[in-house]
Formats: sequence, C-alpha cells, structure tokens
Amino acid sequence: MDVAVEAIGLHKRFASAAEPAVHDLTLEIGTGQLFGLVGPDGAGKTTTLRMLASVMPPSSGRARIAGHDVVNEAEAIRGQIGYMPQNFSLYPDLSVIENLTFFADIHRMPTARKRARIGEMLAFTRLEAFHDRRAGNLSGGMKKKLALGCALVHAPKILLLDEPSTGVDPVSRRELWSILTDIVHQGVTVVLSTPYMDEAERCHRVGMLYGGSLLASGTPEAMTSALPFDIVELKARPRKEMRRIVGEAPGIAEWRPVGDRLRLAVARDNGQVDALMAALRRRLADAGATLDFMRVERPGMEDVFVHLVSERRRRP
Repeated sequence: MDVAVEAIGLHKRFASAAEPAVHDLTLEIGTGQLFGLVGPDGAGKTTTLRMLASVMPPSSGRARIAGHDVVNEAEAIRGQIGYMPQNFSLYPDLSVIENLTFFADIHRMPTARKRARIGEMLAFTRLEAFHDRRAGNLSGGMKKKLALGCALVHAPKILLLDEPSTGVDPVSRRELWSILTDIVHQGVTVVLSTPYMDEAERCHRVGMLYGGSLLASGTPEAMTSALPFDIVELKARPRKEMRRIVGEAPGIAEWRPVGDRLRLAVARDNGQVDALMAALRRRLADAGATLDFMRVERPGMEDVFVHLVSERRRRP
C-alpha cells in the first residue's frame, strides 16, 4: 500500500489547556482511500487536520503528507493538498466563479488550465446554474459545495476536510457524499472528520478519536466484527418498566436508549442471546408490559464507539 498520509506519535498541547488536544497519535492512510476521523466535539479531530495541513505545528511527533514533512516541507505540501476547514472562508461579496478564480490564482494556475478546471469544478459541484450568484446568498449546502470546489480547484492529490457535512440539510449532505465518492474514484486520497457514525460506515477505514487519543482504527467491517457481543433491540411499553426490567436483567454487558427503543449488548456465548430474549419476554409479560418488538440487529459504528469509550473510561 502506498502511504499518502502518515502520523507518528503526533502530539499537540495548548498552553491554556490542562490536557493535550492530541496525544501520541499514530496513523497510516493509503493512497486513494477515504479515511474518516470520527469522534465527538473536543476529540481532537480539527487539531489533527490542522497539523496534517501544516497550518499548525505539532508539539512533538511527526507527520508526512505525500512523502513531505509537515513542518520542514510545508510549502511542498500545500501544493499537494486541498484543505477545507470547518468554517471555510468564502468571500461572500464574490460570486461562485469569482471565488473559484481567486483560489485558482492563489495556486498560480496557468490561465488555460485555470479556466478548464473552474468549468470542471462548476459541473462537478453542480453549481453551473449559480455561477454568478454571490457566495453570501447561497444556501448552506451550496456554500459547502463551493468550499469543496475551491479546495479542489488546483487538483490536489490529498483532500483534508473538517466536518464537511455538518450544518447542512439531509439532501445536501447526501449530495456532498455523492461528490466525495466521485473524488475518491478519481484516485484522490480523502481524509475527513465527522461526528456522524453513519458517515463512518461509508469510509474505507476509520480512526476513532476520544479525548485526543486514538481508540482504534481499521475498516468498519473489521471493527464491528471485533465486538465481543451481539446487539438486541427492544421496544416495550410502558417505557419506564422496560428500562427497569432491562437494568435488572443479568447477562447484558451494556445498554443505551435509542429514541423509544433500547439497544442491548449481549455477550456472544453459546445460546446467550436466545436465553436472554426469552427471559426478557417472560419478565415483561409478568410485569404487564406490552412488547412491541425484540430482535437481533447488526452492530454499527456507534456500537463500536460506545464500547470503546466505555472500555477507556473503565481503565484506571
């Protein structure tokens, strides 16, 4: 595997903070991969991307982008990457095409190539019909697509995106992911941060961050398969009784509410799931509760994250 992005013992501490923002982060991301940095606010995602983009120097450790050191070869890196921060600074008084032109000029693109590439970006982001509209008058989803086009206009090999779909409507979010899929098919390496676990499942590989540390990394399939339990979803009424019975039942490693349901983690011992489900049915019936459904579900990335965080919190 050719390595596009590499971090070894990457560490960042801010003078005003008691704990490091990023601690001992080691990652290896292959060329042409879609890699997701996943975690909640404050996990260290933005700080990691800023260090990889050579916007912010690490306190210690090192990172390489396309074979270049992020500290000592920052200028060489900036021609290789497209970086889209969470609050991308579009120029609201400039039109869509003027913003694209500005960012192409920053990268000193030859005139003929610049014109061709701007046309490609307008088509790629589906903004042709809005080419003369001021950026400040675009919808949230269109602003994100324009920001993506500006980050891509110089044809970078590696794209670093900080929560690109945050704050947009579901339709725009789906369109953004369709565009990202096309980008990866063109051979561009994409590293994005996201707090959304459903987006993590779309990535080739994922790194889960919490409290500035990497909890685990791998393919979504491998990470869900490595869970030491099966998932049972349960919905019963009254809800208070359902929660009481689940809380008192033996054999449940952990459980959490998801809307009006409960999602139970049950150890993968022979017959454990079937025995637990039968016991829960009896207890619910004895309590006069109404069972709407109880079924085994496929584990997801949210189950992985909750489990990893629980394990981390249990450590001394």
